[in-house]
Amino acid sequence: MGEVEPVPAGPLEPPEPPEAAAPRRPGGIRVLKRNMKHNGSRNCLNRRSRFGSRERDWLREDVKRGCVYLYGADTPTATTTTTSSSTSSSSSDLHLVLCTVETPASEICAGEGRESLYLQLHGDLVRRLEPTEQPLQIVYDYLSRLGFEDPVRIQEEATNPDLSCMIRFYGEKPCQMDHLDRILLSGIYNVRKGKTQLHKWAERLVVLCGTCLIVSSVKDCQTGKMHILPLVGGKIEEVKRRQHSLAFSSAGAQAQTYHVSFETLAEYQRWQRQASKVVSQRISTVDLSCYSLEEVPEHLFYSQDITYLNLRHNFMQLERPGGLDTLYKFSQLKGLNLSHNKLGLFPVLLCEISTLTELNLSCNGFHDLPSQIGNLLNLQTLCLDGNVLTALPDELGNLQQLTSLGISFNNFSQIPEVLEKLSMLDKVVMAGNHLEVLDLGVLTRMRHVKHVDLRMNHLKMVIIENLEGNKHITHMDLRDNQLTDLDLSSLCSLEQLHCERNKLRELTLSGFSLRTLYANWNRLTAVNVYPVPSLLTSLELSRNLLECVPDWACEAKKLEILDISYNLLTEVPMRILSSLSLRKLMVGHNHIHVLPALVEHIPLEVLDIQHNTLSRLPDTLFSKALNLRYLNASANSLEALPPACAGEESLSELQLLYLTNNLLTDQCTPVLVGHPHLRVLHLANNQLQTFPASKLNKLEQLEELNLSGNKLKAIPTTIANCKRLHTLVAHANNISIFPEILQLPQIQFVDLSCNDLTEILIPEALPGTLQDLDLTGNTNLVLEHKTLDMFSHITTLKIDQKPLPSTDSTVTSTFWSHGLAEMAGQRNKLCVSALAMDNFAEGVGAVYGMFDGDRNEELPRLLQCTMADVLLEEVQHSTNDTVFMTNTFLVSHRKLGMAGQKLGSSALLCYIRPDTADPTSSFSLTVANVGTCQAVLCRGGKPVPLSKVFSLEQDPEEAHRVKDQKAIITEDNKVNGVTCCTRLLGCAYLYPWVLPKPHISSTPLTIQDELLILGNKALWEHLSYLEAVNAVRHVQDPLAAAKKLCTLAQSYGCQDNVGAMVVYLNIGEEGCTCEMNGLTLPGPVGFASTATIKDAPKPTTPSSSSGIASEFSSEMSTSEVSSEVGSTASDEHNTVGLEASLLPRPERRCSLHPVPSTGIFQRQPSCATFSSNQSDNGLDSDDDQPVEGVITNGSRVEVEVDIHCCRGREPENSPTLRKNSSNPYSEEHPRGVGFGIRRQNSVNSGILLPVNKDKMELQKSPSTSCLYGKKLSNGSIVPLEDSLNLIEVATEAPKRKTGYFAAPTQLEPEDQFVVPRDLEEEVKEQMKQQQESRPEPEPRAEDRTEPLEEFDTAL
Repeated sequence: MGEVEPVPAGPLEPPEPPEAAAPRRPGGIRVLKRNMKHNGSRNCLNRRSRFGSRERDWLREDVKRGCVYLYGADTPTATTTTTSSSTSSSSSDLHLVLCTVETPASEICAGEGRESLYLQLHGDLVRRLEPTEQPLQIVYDYLSRLGFEDPVRIQEEATNPDLSCMIRFYGEKPCQMDHLDRILLSGIYNVRKGKTQLHKWAERLVVLCGTCLIVSSVKDCQTGKMHILPLVGGKIEEVKRRQHSLAFSSAGAQAQTYHVSFETLAEYQRWQRQASKVVSQRISTVDLSCYSLEEVPEHLFYSQDITYLNLRHNFMQLERPGGLDTLYKFSQLKGLNLSHNKLGLFPVLLCEISTLTELNLSCNGFHDLPSQIGNLLNLQTLCLDGNVLTALPDELGNLQQLTSLGISFNNFSQIPEVLEKLSMLDKVVMAGNHLEVLDLGVLTRMRHVKHVDLRMNHLKMVIIENLEGNKHITHMDLRDNQLTDLDLSSLCSLEQLHCERNKLRELTLSGFSLRTLYANWNRLTAVNVYPVPSLLTSLELSRNLLECVPDWACEAKKLEILDISYNLLTEVPMRILSSLSLRKLMVGHNHIHVLPALVEHIPLEVLDIQHNTLSRLPDTLFSKALNLRYLNASANSLEALPPACAGEESLSELQLLYLTNNLLTDQCTPVLVGHPHLRVLHLANNQLQTFPASKLNKLEQLEELNLSGNKLKAIPTTIANCKRLHTLVAHANNISIFPEILQLPQIQFVDLSCNDLTEILIPEALPGTLQDLDLTGNTNLVLEHKTLDMFSHITTLKIDQKPLPSTDSTVTSTFWSHGLAEMAGQRNKLCVSALAMDNFAEGVGAVYGMFDGDRNEELPRLLQCTMADVLLEEVQHSTNDTVFMTNTFLVSHRKLGMAGQKLGSSALLCYIRPDTADPTSSFSLTVANVGTCQAVLCRGGKPVPLSKVFSLEQDPEEAHRVKDQKAIITEDNKVNGVTCCTRLLGCAYLYPWVLPKPHISSTPLTIQDELLILGNKALWEHLSYLEAVNAVRHVQDPLAAAKKLCTLAQSYGCQDNVGAMVVYLNIGEEGCTCEMNGLTLPGPVGFASTATIKDAPKPTTPSSSSGIASEFSSEMSTSEVSSEVGSTASDEHNTVGLEASLLPRPERRCSLHPVPSTGIFQRQPSCATFSSNQSDNGLDSDDDQPVEGVITNGSRVEVEVDIHCCRGREPENSPTLRKNSSNPYSEEHPRGVGFGIRRQNSVNSGILLPVNKDKMELQKSPSTSCLYGKKLSNGSIVPLEDSLNLIEVATEAPKRKTGYFAAPTQLEPEDQFVVPRDLEEEVKEQMKQQQESRPEPEPRAEDRTEPLEEFDTAL
């Protein structure tokens, strides 16, 4: 590792670093060699030394200045996995180059003595920079496209070394050993020719490249005297008589053999591994994709038998020794893939390779094609997707053997006329172009075309020139366009039509050949098909406005699948339900009142009738639909179930039965016995009180049972007979006895949360399959240490967190409480994580988040652990919600490091904080999200969506952006076939199509806001916003509410990971602690007034009486500002004159009703509980009555405290001071003391334990020093010269052995009230007259009198 090596500046002239002087170098840059430490866990380089002060000053002068980290060639790339030991040895010097956005790469190279600079994005390919390219400008443009807007912040981010996982510069081209092995293997080894031992071993140069083994003399290797051995179809064998030797043999009758002896085992294995891939091929194929190649290796041209060459994802050049202009040398080449090479211009010499039959030139930025392309007469497949073509040359018509032409995601505004000449072409693939009008006459003239793909264009209408029918087109794809009416009745041979996600109101088709029709997500009110489609097998019309099933669909004799869910149906025709061909019927989410009775047997296998208004099912449903395997009748009004088929042995084949959210009672359970093959049974959210043991005993095939949300008191013991049961969900019941499920051999998931369990009787050995046990919400459950040890092997054990010890220094808010539920569904792992902090930024806000990694669990967990810390840091830099939320997401994206290069995650973050912008609101809610996680606010019983779904299907604007940037969107609507999301955290390699910039919305919270729901994609796919809000707004426990949402989603058909978080908001008057709402402030002396407390909140939301803890200092922990104290009142007496009780005092206000701050005071209401170690009843030892505002609670005393910040220097007799002071008296106290707040699980539970702290210790502590740094943890800035925090002044107070509280010394002497000892009793009597009648506790004998002391305080 090199030391700092300052390099002189040219025209830029940055200041010399203080470390050492340096000789001048040519060029206008400065290069600093910094010691860098490699982080083995993330493979990112982190700084061990920062910029010098002079360099930073130089950067601050201009935002166009910055630095570029320049890595050496031997530095491990961002994707290389190395151990920590090897990392430290392989790390090279890291050059820090100071430059400007105008500094070209050539100038940096001149200063560094390099030939070129190389750029690597996301640990992927490495590209050589052109001499005129500007590295710093590339970094700034990259950060700007990510979402950073502030130039100063962009400059700051560009100096962060963690950015190297996303963008990195090299002084030399880095080479990975495994890549080099796949391209070319070479070395000088002992070689023997032939299978016999007649030839001797001789030293030869051996090269393995492409499909051949090249053996040449060491001295003649450059003269062309070499032997070439084709390996495709040959053999590679181990030579047993010689160590580390291989025998290479070619194919054919006259096969040749070469024996090669390697020196080490590692070399032997490398050659064997690569050669085995070659000999196993049947066709001579060479794959050199994704190797950052600029030219073909020279030795590859000796492999003249190559027929398919893959050069995808490289940076191939034209005019180089092994460039594209030399590919014509491969005389047998048939297939060539040059996609994603950013060529810009079409390589004309490729048109001389007459043997080509397949050519892929996608994503190269071609604006036009040369006329010479007509020379490729043997070409059968031509792929030109992802370019910027607007027309095709007429010479393309010469390719009469062309059968496949891909021109998707270009800039065509009409179908090229040259396609009419391509008689062998049967597909027109033009997805993602700019077509606005579809002329069917053009397609009619192309009699050879059968398939037409025009999805994701701008089609608004379809025109027909004449009445001539088209008898050739069989498949048409018109998805994701802007069509309002579609008439394709002239396509009489049409077999399949996709027209999803348009704006269709009416659809007209020909039914002669129609087999499948997909028209989901439209506005259809009528679908006309004539004649009746006798060949129709699948019909999907979901999410439209249909009021009835079309008549022609009822007459289709071969219809097997009918999906007409999410419409306005009121009935199901008898002809549909009794169809003899229908196998699957989906009519959920309609307004169906009754199903017709079945008379004959039907072959129906799947029936989905959820979310209707059914009160009963047909009595003959199970007896006539004997093939029925799946029935979902959830979210109806069913009170009973139809009987199963009669007879001793049931013929029912029913396996999956979902009956959640109905009105079923215990009478339905006997019917279930008639379905012995049941594997999945959901009866959640019904009115079950018991489940007969004899009935459950007969369901031996049961694998999944959901009984949550009922009134069950116990699970029958006969559940032990369900030997195949692996999932039991029974939360939100009244179960008091733990069911006998721990003896089931296949049990995996058990959820018994929110019940009345008290103890668990467990067997001696638990089943090894048990992975998840949820026992939260059982308030009376006590688990012994032995039981916890038994559960230690369970992957996930969820139990209630016990009240934290008294050392905890946080206060639970009364304004919000949350519940979280996550369920894996039918997947083996849970890829959803959540973040929940009810007390964020020292209790002044809350943060909630949801992260969905789809198929990966690593990123959601990383975000769960880091995102709150990033937010806390960002709110200190900016108070603008859009700015700090955007930066939080972008910085979190960067902090993902290597994990975020290939993996991605949806993210949702909700931040509740005091609202400083709107004086009528107490708190504001800021929501930011990327991906598919969403947040919904319940306001007045109505859902208010706060998020935006970033997916190609639901966001046309994002789809348009991705399409314009020439991403390839596959037929399943995924960007490059990877993800349907257009914005994610992670997936950096999909830049610039997938970005981390979030959608942000802010709303002030009002008294009408009841709750906030956070959910991932799976939740909102199966629950509407309104249904989710109505389902939980009357549930008392937020945990039970979140569980209910997940259960509903699973019962409605969700089989994926589902996560839900419910945050109950208590922003209304019931959370108020103002004096006018029932809580009175202590009197001037703290003796007389009666304290009235509102009803305590529910145990689920423990809090202090004031509802929110004050910010005592910026980032100061309470333990650092606490001090030791004796008795709360016996040590010192707050004694003042009688005049004090007559002075006017403003009403106490809480955070919901703040008093506008004027003058010099900044009000921060707080509740603190002082622990007494001398008085058991919370009273003074020599007092016989309680002090006003002091609430007795056993040996604990809870005091309402108002904390003020005052100006350090004010003129005496300031009227503003008197006007705004809520306690217009002062007391002298020589001791400076702080205090800490601790959370308890009850009302008024903040425990304030003063602890002695020395003044010097406070000043030296990081928390205290940050006071003088002027930054507060909530993002506000307090000028040091304008105001002093209470704790700051406390640190300056003189020491005292014992004390009560420290506050700023008041400057006005007339504000000091001292009550002589002989008038103390008279003062008490006067204060008693102002109180209401209150029982007086008996004085304790152990109380003692302490000497009266005067002290100065703001209390």
